[in-house]
Amino acid sequence: MQVGIDQIGFYTPNKYVDMLDLAHARGVEPNKYLIGIGQSKMSVADQSQDAVSMGINATLSYINKVDLEQVGLLIMGTESGVDQSKSASLFVKSALKLPPEVRTFEIKEACFGMTAGIMVARDYVRLHPEHSAIVIGSDIARYGLKTGGEVTQGAGSVSVLIKANPRILALTSGHSAYSADINDFWRPNNSAVALVDGKYSTEVYLDFFQRTFQAYKSKQKMTTADFTAILYHLPFVKMGLKANRLAVAEQDAKTKKRLEENFTASTLYSRQVGNIYTASLYLGLLSLLENGTLSAADTIGLFSYGSGAMGEFYAGKVMANYEQALNKVADEKMIARRQQLTIADYEQIFKQALQLPADNIELSSDEAPGYWYFAGTKNHVRQYQRK
Repeated sequence: MQVGIDQIGFYTPNKYVDMLDLAHARGVEPNKYLIGIGQSKMSVADQSQDAVSMGINATLSYINKVDLEQVGLLIMGTESGVDQSKSASLFVKSALKLPPEVRTFEIKEACFGMTAGIMVARDYVRLHPEHSAIVIGSDIARYGLKTGGEVTQGAGSVSVLIKANPRILALTSGHSAYSADINDFWRPNNSAVALVDGKYSTEVYLDFFQRTFQAYKSKQKMTTADFTAILYHLPFVKMGLKANRLAVAEQDAKTKKRLEENFTASTLYSRQVGNIYTASLYLGLLSLLENGTLSAADTIGLFSYGSGAMGEFYAGKVMANYEQALNKVADEKMIARRQQLTIADYEQIFKQALQLPADNIELSSDEAPGYWYFAGTKNHVRQYQRK
């Protein structure tokens, strides 16, 4: 029995900052951002958008194609949690009107959270093939204004439906994992922005990739040439590019060309959206599926990384006619619909979004009708509304 991804949904907020504008405002040579980091634009979340609302919106894009009575599990991976106790997934479950029998919880391990959720969902469906599972990655990456990490911020969510006989990607057996207790990136309870040692984090990321990639190939008796594409966690495009250069080193010209071209296809959406933490790898998957060159049974490798640190490499096989389960036009419109912010407006929105609104003050949203948003708190209980 094959188990894997049957649907993919995507959401990003309706505002962005152009990296050319940001570079000029910060007195930085533009190519340092455009080429050195590999980013062109960065989505910006305002006070009315959080991990919950984005997760709801990402799932809404396919929920009408799902048999809700079949859903048995809902998992949300995030490092932008809205409560220290209550799972963000419960708010999502309520908004989506999922059956009360659905098991739901939140997973946290930096950017690895969505992958952890997919692994749990895969095993759940294998044991309960009559059920499906929804897994959401939803995050707002914040490092602070005028910091070294500012250019690697972003906001968005990716949601997937895991089920038997999937229409998009069948997850293959086997994986390679590696973890270590290190401090390359973290966010203390008393901080609204992340702390990061950028150079060290890149070194650890590349080390974990090489360890898990080599171990996976050894366990599965595969070579690099067996992969049609290799995808990476993309906190920024240049980091994934460095890993891909390691992967294609010493490969024949045909293999190198294929992996480089498909890597480029996997980065198109991330270049426009920025860092979305737990969902970054899966935004890359969506970008590859909608912009790459793939055929049925092609093998896609996926490297997931969460600082702190956890790394895992696994793979999936492309299903025949997978394109029919996608909506490239809608995903491109999602990115294109965004309003460009001036640097002054971006900074004001950023500062405001760091503050929890006063209790019993209702927030409004400038999103399009149909989207969900965070409407503030009533008696300290978070409220979500559909516009």
